Amino acid sequence: MAEHGTDEPSSSTGSPDGEGRDSGDRLLLHQRLAVRELIDTEASYLHMLQLCASDIRSRLQQLPQGDLDVLFSNIDDVIEVNSRFLHDLQETASREDEQVHSIGNLFLEFQEELERVYKVYCASYDQALLLVETYRKEPELQREIQGIIEAVVPQAGPSGLSFLLVIPLQRITKYPLLLQKILENTDPDASAYPVLQRAASALQDVNTNINEYKRRKEVASKYTKVGQLTLRERLARINTHTLSKKTTRLSQLLKQEAGLVPRTEDKEFDYLEERLHWVSLCVTETKNNVAVYLANLEAFLRFRPRESELDIPGGPVVQYCSLMGDLQLQAFPDFKQRLEGLVWQPLCSLAKALSGPQNLVKKRLDKLLDFERVEEKLLEVGSVTYEEQEARHTYQALNSLLVAELPQLNQLAMRWLGQILHTFVDLQRDLAKQVLQRAEGSLAQLPHHHLSEPAFRKLVEDVLGQTGHQLRSFQENFEKVLPPPTIQPLLPGAERQVQALLSRYGPDKLYQVTSNISGAGTLDLTLLRGQIVALLQNKDTKGNSSRWLVDTGGHRGYVPAGKLELYRVIPGQEEVKEQVQPPKDSHHLTPEPSPAPVPSVPTVTQVSLGEGWDLSLHGHLEWGFHFPPVPRGYRPMKPGPWSVATPVSWSGMDLEEGNPHPCHISNPLLPISRTSGIHSFVRSFIHSIFARQCARGET
Repeated sequence: MAEHGTDEPSSSTGSPDGEGRDSGDRLLLHQRLAVRELIDTEASYLHMLQLCASDIRSRLQQLPQGDLDVLFSNIDDVIEVNSRFLHDLQETASREDEQVHSIGNLFLEFQEELERVYKVYCASYDQALLLVETYRKEPELQREIQGIIEAVVPQAGPSGLSFLLVIPLQRITKYPLLLQKILENTDPDASAYPVLQRAASALQDVNTNINEYKRRKEVASKYTKVGQLTLRERLARINTHTLSKKTTRLSQLLKQEAGLVPRTEDKEFDYLEERLHWVSLCVTETKNNVAVYLANLEAFLRFRPRESELDIPGGPVVQYCSLMGDLQLQAFPDFKQRLEGLVWQPLCSLAKALSGPQNLVKKRLDKLLDFERVEEKLLEVGSVTYEEQEARHTYQALNSLLVAELPQLNQLAMRWLGQILHTFVDLQRDLAKQVLQRAEGSLAQLPHHHLSEPAFRKLVEDVLGQTGHQLRSFQENFEKVLPPPTIQPLLPGAERQVQALLSRYGPDKLYQVTSNISGAGTLDLTLLRGQIVALLQNKDTKGNSSRWLVDTGGHRGYVPAGKLELYRVIPGQEEVKEQVQPPKDSHHLTPEPSPAPVPSVPTVTQVSLGEGWDLSLHGHLEWGFHFPPVPRGYRPMKPGPWSVATPVSWSGMDLEEGNPHPCHISNPLLPISRTSGIHSFVRSFIHSIFARQCARGET
């Protein structure tokens, strides 16, 4: 009993110490196993990433480069960060006593870098899966891709690309679990325990931030696509729900404008939005200017003065033509091609890249109205529905995304625009240098190559002044010999209206309508071509000079200024009426003139009736007198120039009996105005002339 009694206490006292040592040893063993698992899986993971980036991506050459960029995203950045991370992990093995402590500090050190590279990869993962689904719809392409993946990574199995693309997502989410496993096998009293706690919490925050960033990107992608919809697609999306939301937003906006509810102010976002607006404006203006520059350059290349006959034999003209031919065949086309590729296309890409953020800024305003309404309800009621909570979160996500990325976007856009402008300047400098190099040989042959720069400037100024004077003299002389401009014929019965407008407003205020005008607005007039109006004001109430206020003699209103031209009135115009009695004898026609109203726009037509016969006709060139063999009469003709010579020759016609003989008609249309009062006189006169000629057998 005694021995048994003495042995029992010793076993009872020795057992806790032994169990404590065994427990500590097991804890340390599991900790080392967890550390080993972290390092080994990291090495295996990095090896798999390198296979994807090098072997698999390089063999998928049948896919477009854009698809490869989406599939593998920023995998090179992930490899670079994880390579340094694995190297530092393996170095902790040399410090076995402090290895766990070093691992915790290492995760804290790489926290920001891991979040930076993995959030980009995770944000593009859904788009990569959409590409994989499209490949599966093409059996032949899918078999090629599957064969490449199985040859490099046999363990991928039938999942193929999906198996490889999801690996980085699985790894970043596994880091907190691996750290938690090490933490569970670490003594709470150890110095490494709080460091491991902070590291595990930091990696949890990394995953939370990645998920939030991914959600923001999804919201941005959703509303960017909405901004690219056509009108038909937008109309198809309209339903009672969307109408209700738009009505609620309009109500909220009206309350803010009326001062009933306060407006949410965000000075940081307002500043960034203003910066984006100015950047977009600069890009748009630069794009428009470059477009005009390219159009002018194209017009310049079409103009080839060297091919014109200058009537200057030899001398500097030959060198000039040779130089310009060389420049327009090679130097200028090369410059245009480089300008389009290095300036125009990047400008278009930049403008397109800024359209998405601009749509997001507009959408943020809508979501801000939803957010303010939900916040008001939350203060009044204390609770909101699930849909309202989602609207609240959507605004917060969209606003956070814009505030975080607009500074970088503005900076990159300005840098991009600056590079484009520098490129444009360099292209201009290269063109000037190339032109000077090509012109160097030709300049030596010109007569003024020996002149100094001031003397050459003086020579150029003198030549330009002399040439300008010659051009002005030529212009003045040319205007003197120009025929008067063609004026639209007046409408029938418009002479009295023209006289009324002329007496009321004077000749300087009268304009004629050049084409039919159909009034679209309330104050717009509908006028016919040829109608005369008086100008009251050369702009509308908004200061628009393209709409003029006119008076038609009965109505006043606005008409397009481009469809009016100044009406030219000849001073001293008189109204004359003439009447002609019908002839009784075809051989001896006796015209009896009578007064007739003279049109407000007279024309003078010279008509040649053969040798020694000339006749001047006054009137609009709107109708012609036609002399077919049988019958005779009038037919309309198009308005012609102000003064024409119309030769008419007849041979072999018996006008009395109406028997036509072989004859030749040079011009069967004699332009005689139907509004002229002398057409009866002219008809009788011409009949008598032709009767005499044909009776004598003359042509």
